[in-house]
Amino acid sequence: MTIYLDNSATTPMCKPAVDEMYKMMTDRFGNPSSRHEAGLSAHTAMKNARNKVAKAVGCLPEELYFSPSGTCANNTAIFGAVRLMRRHGNRIITTSLEHPSVNEPLKYLESSGFEIIRLPADASGKISLSALRSALNANTILVTMMLVNNEIGVINPIADASQLIHQSGSRALIHCDAVQGFGKLSVKPAKLGVDLLTVSAHKIHGPKGAGALYVRKGLHLPAYIMGGGQENGLFSGTEATPAIAGFGAAAAALPDLTTQMNQMQAIRAHLLSRLSVSKHIVINSPADALPYIVNLSVPGIPSEVMINYLSDQGIYVSAGSACKRGHRSDVLSAIGMDAKRIDSAVRISFSRFTTTEDVDGFADCLLEGIPRFLR
Repeated sequence: MTIYLDNSATTPMCKPAVDEMYKMMTDRFGNPSSRHEAGLSAHTAMKNARNKVAKAVGCLPEELYFSPSGTCANNTAIFGAVRLMRRHGNRIITTSLEHPSVNEPLKYLESSGFEIIRLPADASGKISLSALRSALNANTILVTMMLVNNEIGVINPIADASQLIHQSGSRALIHCDAVQGFGKLSVKPAKLGVDLLTVSAHKIHGPKGAGALYVRKGLHLPAYIMGGGQENGLFSGTEATPAIAGFGAAAAALPDLTTQMNQMQAIRAHLLSRLSVSKHIVINSPADALPYIVNLSVPGIPSEVMINYLSDQGIYVSAGSACKRGHRSDVLSAIGMDAKRIDSAVRISFSRFTTTEDVDGFADCLLEGIPRFLR
């Protein structure tokens, strides 16, 4: 038995992406910057992929720039925005629940003299719009907020936050890390009201090694990766054309969002129903979280113990962000959770390929394991 329930860390590749990558690696392997036929063929494949990903994001192809990863795109968005706006101020507003690819650049900027305001979250992980309003001032140059938290699945009100920022008269740029929301929720930048938005291939059954950054048309974001000027200078370096083509194929293969959401809500409800028989299980994700993510704790059983036990049974889950391996969750700490729950937290994350049978296999194994370790 193998049951994979760690899709927030990465997803298995879908067949269209695998097939497209194989074609690129064997038949269309040229450098897309080369002017001969092999290069032009690769360049055409990249153009097709850009059109597919842009359609899935909901933006113009010329607003979409391929990057080596979501992390690289987040870094470029933050450092580029700061370089562009630093003459107007030094305040950056974010939340206390961001991914390390946002947190770490902000820590660096903070050590360099920028003022970082981290909006607190309540016990369910929600950010107060009134706190955002209070934090905005004339020196604010950037607001960066994730769409969906990768550990507990809370959904941030990006469109409402953007409207508030615009109505305040602030000139701040707005960046959204939409990596966990892309392919699950509508991420159309115009509707969200953002200037910059990050997505990644390997969260939507595409390959690792390809991300993308939306940059609003007319916004000239400075690059911080210098070199040959690929991606209109924003991400220099020879493009990973197989990964990019796979990204395009995965984006084109995304199913209808509403149908998929209904499927995931049913899967989540089934899991919670199965687990409700145990008084030892505490659900850490809010009730209105993205249904793809369920964070739970069995206080008294360390995460590592439970994850290793499940793994021995062929069931794969995680303790939280794969980027914080071996460290206590900053997200669960930020929402005021006690240490016993944090240290026993387990994240289950679904994909459109998750079945009821997968959920039953996990629930059976978890329920059987609890009395084994709680003595």
